[in-house]
Amino acid sequence: MKRKLGLLLAVIALLVGGAMLFARQQLAQRLFDRALDTSVGIDQSAALGDGLHAYVCGSGSPMPDASRAGPCIAVLAGNQAFVFDAGSGSIRKLMRMGFPMPRLQAAFLTHLHSDHIDGLGELMLQAWVGGHRTAPLPIYGPAGTDQVVGGFNAAYQLDRGYRIAHHGPQVVPPGGFGGAPTLIALPDGTGSQVAYDRDGVQITVIRVNHAPIAPAFGYRIDYKGRSIALSGDTVYSPGFVAAAKGADLMFHEALNKPMVAALGKKLAERGQANTAQIMTDIQNYHASPEDAARAAREAGVKALVLYHLVPAPPARLIEPLFLGDAPKQFSGTLKLAKDGMLVSLPAGGKDVNFTSAF
Repeated sequence: MKRKLGLLLAVIALLVGGAMLFARQQLAQRLFDRALDTSVGIDQSAALGDGLHAYVCGSGSPMPDASRAGPCIAVLAGNQAFVFDAGSGSIRKLMRMGFPMPRLQAAFLTHLHSDHIDGLGELMLQAWVGGHRTAPLPIYGPAGTDQVVGGFNAAYQLDRGYRIAHHGPQVVPPGGFGGAPTLIALPDGTGSQVAYDRDGVQITVIRVNHAPIAPAFGYRIDYKGRSIALSGDTVYSPGFVAAAKGADLMFHEALNKPMVAALGKKLAERGQANTAQIMTDIQNYHASPEDAARAAREAGVKALVLYHLVPAPPARLIEPLFLGDAPKQFSGTLKLAKDGMLVSLPAGGKDVNFTSAF
């Protein structure tokens, strides 16, 4: 009798377990179908409205960070889209944010340090395949940009052939592959000049100080009375402040020198002299959070977002330590960038709206 009862209980357990497994599979299928219906093939930017929209596709630095891609800010201005720098992993973050790749007009490089360009190959690939380009992506940058773009074009030549052979020229037009460099040269004594002016969007290139890396640029984007200033890598730069005057939003890089010095000291203690020396060297060509706050205050911007964070605070509790005295220097909206952050400046208004894409 006991044996029969045990068998019956075992059968019931199997049936219940099978039913639960089936229910989980059904739930998983419904969730997957819902994700397909709500995200795949839908232009997520269509709901943003007219204005300037900044996508933080990379808020990190060369330091390893699982939650932050390398430096990258993308901007949607009306129907035109642009990408400024392409750090490692940033383009995957950008695509996850629902960035409208078919609207991409051009990419702009602030300078040619590896952490700002190591995602450039992926950007060109996504612009070609995901953006359905029929001509190479224009890539603006300082002297040497032609060498960098040419190198990526050469590195991806085999991949180009594979994709055309597999998908066909109707899906991946051969003429849309790669990038087409445009060198920006600021004459001596010129602090800024317009690099792009089309259909109401004006992009100004700004000379900044990232010596010994020269030239190095920041940018200002203007559209329908709204504006974004982007520092690139620089120490406090009066020229950038002047060009950013009255902008609604400033993205400024920031390096916390005491925290970096502490990293260098610890590395030296543990016998890593070369890396410790790098922690010393990098302090003299980056701006501190206080420097960035001073720049924002003097430029009269409404909101300041610090990006290219060195070292990026690993927890919210550490953010005040990273900021230091920056909140005392700037009384406007001050935030640390996070990957996935979306900042919207509606046309015809004054609001600066922060949301997160994920």
